[in-house]
Parts: sequence; structure tokens; C-alpha cells
Amino acid sequence: MSVDPPQTWIALAVALVLSAVLYGPPRTSTRDYAVCSSTSEGIYTVDPAHPTVQCILVRDTHIADTGSLVDITTRSRGFLDFWRPSLNVSFIDPKSIIVPGLADAHAHILSYGSMKLNVDLSGCASKQEVLERLVDFVKARPDILNDPSKWIEGMGWDHNIWAVPEYPHADDFDAEPLLRGRRIYLERIDCHVAWVSRRVLQLMGELPNAVNGGQIVRDGSANPAGIFVDKAKSLIPVPSPSEADMLRYFDRTVKDALAVGLTSIHEASTDPDAIEFYKQYAESKKLPLRLYLMGHLSPAEYSGDELPRLVDYGVGGRLNLRSIKLFVDGSLGSSGAALLEPYSDNPATSGIMRIQEDVLFDLVKRFHANGWQVNIHCTGDRANRAVLDIFEDVFASTNLSEARPRIEHAQIMTPDDLERMGRLGVIPSVQPTHATSDMWYAEQRLGPERIRGAYAYRTMIQTSRNQILPLGSDFPVEGINPLLGFYAAVTRLSVSGQSPHGPQGWYPEQRLTRFQALKGMTLDAAYASFSESVIGSLTTGKKADFVVLDRDIMTVPESEILGTKVLATVIDGEVVYGGL
Repeated sequence: MSVDPPQTWIALAVALVLSAVLYGPPRTSTRDYAVCSSTSEGIYTVDPAHPTVQCILVRDTHIADTGSLVDITTRSRGFLDFWRPSLNVSFIDPKSIIVPGLADAHAHILSYGSMKLNVDLSGCASKQEVLERLVDFVKARPDILNDPSKWIEGMGWDHNIWAVPEYPHADDFDAEPLLRGRRIYLERIDCHVAWVSRRVLQLMGELPNAVNGGQIVRDGSANPAGIFVDKAKSLIPVPSPSEADMLRYFDRTVKDALAVGLTSIHEASTDPDAIEFYKQYAESKKLPLRLYLMGHLSPAEYSGDELPRLVDYGVGGRLNLRSIKLFVDGSLGSSGAALLEPYSDNPATSGIMRIQEDVLFDLVKRFHANGWQVNIHCTGDRANRAVLDIFEDVFASTNLSEARPRIEHAQIMTPDDLERMGRLGVIPSVQPTHATSDMWYAEQRLGPERIRGAYAYRTMIQTSRNQILPLGSDFPVEGINPLLGFYAAVTRLSVSGQSPHGPQGWYPEQRLTRFQALKGMTLDAAYASFSESVIGSLTTGKKADFVVLDRDIMTVPESEILGTKVLATVIDGEVVYGGL
């Protein structure tokens, strides 16, 4: 029997709909959502092809699309998708913005947690304030109060901000009866100097007269003063943290990091115990954020065969270990930065080389030959020159865009070496808040000529062949909030808006633009960890890591940048802090 034409079309339409429902792959899943701004410039992507957009479309863990609301809505829905739920769209406040997930390219995760959960001495304006904080800590901890054999650990003191900027002494603790006879170990703010009590000195027994790559400071009677610099710190028998301690420290750091918009952290010196801790954590559950570890063994010797190589490891693939961290010198704050000429304020010293050049050359050569990224701590101009000499030799026939060697800090360099670093393609990994913390004494230490090559961030970008400048904080040496670094980079001012050169900033010609600063803590940091194809910008196909800020840090007056609040932190499309 024949079927009339209207019935044929109805049957065909029903068949098409049923076929699409049963077999057609959904273009918009129930997990898809879009986040939009009310304007076309409210989302800063750090993608040069589309620097600002109105919306991002998130599909599962990735950015599925970017553009206007009309465009992403149209592209997200295919033919005959009319029966599916409409796209979930949320709008941020008109004053808010979205930026890619923020990275810290140089930090110390467990040290930060330790400082926050033990004795935080940052900001202590005097030795007496240090002692008062120690007493308060002991009183608040019955387990330590009632057991003098327990170690008291703290970090953050800085003698450079005291009225008399001199190192303290082991006997200073005896001024407080509650502290006498206790085992006290306090790291200076830069982690290059330790101050210990008389009881700790007694436990250590007879000490060597000298330490290669370090210093045991002695008093006027030639007795140890309780101050140990750089490699001399290894003599102190402070106990290592337990696995339970590491978990507490890690949890505290993660809590604070997510609250300030950090989605990725480069851990700058991870010892074997910490590596094992992170590895086991990642095997058992998803890490709360992305970690890029720099393995470190002490003393400095080849350890590439002892370290596990981890690439997108564990649940969620958030753990990476493919780099090594080496140390060449100390810090400027403790006069341990290795300089080509003596310190201007202390001609008796030119700083400390923690490792000899021939030993360093062999290490770099072996690590590179075995596929490790080599990241080296260099503060002074002598240390930086020595490392550039070695890099230029070892990487002579290497594509540096594949090896990506890094100089961590790159604080003080000659003009020639600044140019050479850029020409070679060596990555300087810098911390803008170091400039604004050190600016009050740096010129006194270095003199008017050397200071021109110090903290020269704009010059580094200008001389770089690829304009890569990853930014970090070195927390807990500096604050964990990445906007402190953003502000320091673009203003060269203290948080109170001051500098030795006035309100225009300290050597203002070295200020970064706001885009350069944002790129430094997103895409450049991703490049420095071989992950620029996965994270670092809000680009279709990359991971959906982004942060919602309550104001536009790219346009607000400089004085308002540090008042910025994080409204939401998102990793892999999942809100891990705040809300959308």
C-alpha cells in the first residue's frame, strides 16, 4: 500500500530525531559550562591570537572554546541539539576579570608550611621581638613547654631590618628564662643562614675551623657564635620532618596557595624524602594543584640515577619531576652572594662559592646528557658568570629551546652577561619581590655601578631571544600571594608605595609592563616547565585553569592592585577555591 507524501515526511523526521538522540554524539555535555564577562575585554587569555575575550567554554577539564557568548553558544550546539539542556552560563561581576591560573616559578612548599605552623619570625623588627615570639610559641605548646628536649624551629628573622643590623648570638636566647637550655633552630628569611642556641652548639661538639662553601661565624673570642651560613648549616643536627609533618605543612601551603589564585608551583629544591612524599600522595589521590619539582641531593654530586623521572604522574597527572636544582652561591642579604669584586660595605669578603667550577661543569654535563633540565641558583655576578660559562660550553651544540636551562634568581649580573644570557637562550627565573625587599640595602652592598646590573628585569626581556621571563616569589622568603610579585614588577615599590628613589620606583626603567608581569606568572612559567602547550593561557585545547579576580589588575591604579581579592580558583575546570 502506498504512503502519501505528508506521512512520509513525518516518519522521516521522527526517524532522524530518534537516530540523533540514540546515536548522535552530544556537542554539549551536562558538564559543559561557560564563564563570561559583561564586556568583550573582561577575560585576559595571554593568548596573542585572542588577548581578551568575553567568554570561555569549559568541557570537562579543558577549554573547549573562547569568544563572544553568541559565538561559543552557536559553536557548542550542533544541528538537532534543540532537545538538549541549554548551556550553563555564569557571568562574573562587571568589575571582575578572569586570568589564566597563576604559577609561582620558584617556591619552597614544605618550608612555607613549616614556617606557618612553627614560629613565623617574618617582620620581627628587633632581636627582642624574635625572643618574644619564641616565648609565646612555647607557652602555647604544652608538649614543648614540658619537654626541653623538643626542638623549636622557626624562620623569617632578618637582621638587616634591625636597628643594629648585626648577626645575633647563641647566648641571646638566655635573656629569656623560658628559652634557656632549649634546642632552638631559626632560619634567616633567605634560608641561607641558621641561628642556633647554646644547647644546640653543645650537642654539635667540636666544630671544624672552616667549611667549604659555607661559614661558621665566630665571636670576638673565636668561639662559634651560633650562626651557620650556607653549607655550614649541614652540620646542625636538626631533625628531618616526619611524613605526618610534611602532610601538615603541605596542606597548609595548599590552603593558602589556592586562596591567592595559584594553580601551579615550581618547587625549587626537593630532597628525596619530599619527592617520595609527593609521589605517594599523587599515587593515592589527585594533588590539589600542579607541582613541578626540582630534585636536589646534598652534597652536590650526580644523582640523576637516584631520582625518579616523573612526567604528568599520578592521579590527574599533576606531578612532574624532570629537573635538577644546583646551588652555586648564597644570598645578598647574608653577604653570601659570590661577587667578582669585594662587597662595597665589607671589602673583606666577596661572598661564598658553594661549589667549585670544575665540579659544577661535570655535574651540568652529566645531568644534561641524561635528559635532566638543569636549574642553578645564582645570586652574585661571579656565580652567574661561572654558570653562563658552563652553559655556553655544555650546550654549545644543543637546541636550548629543548633543554631550557634556568638560572634561579639571576640577581646581579654584568651588562655583558645580561646580554649573553639572552643571546644563549638561558631562562632567568626571577622574583620581583626580592628587588623591593633588597632595595633598601642592595646599593650599599654593591655600589653605584654594579647595582645597574642587579634585578634588571626589563633588560632581561629586551635581551632575551624569546622574551621569556618566568616570575616567582621564593616563598616563604617572600609572601605567597602572586600579586605581591605582580605589583613589585610593575611598580618597583614597597607595599607602602615607597622606594629609595621615591614614588616613581627603584630604578623605574626596569619596571615590567602589566602584560609582561601577567605573562611571566602564567605562560612564561609554563614554558620554563615544558608545559606551555597544556597550561599558561586560556586557549582552546588547554587545561581549564583560571582565576577570577574582583578587579581589573591590568587597568586599576597601581595603589589598588594589592587590594585585589581572589573570588574563585579553578583547576581542570573544577572550582577549588571560592565560587563562580
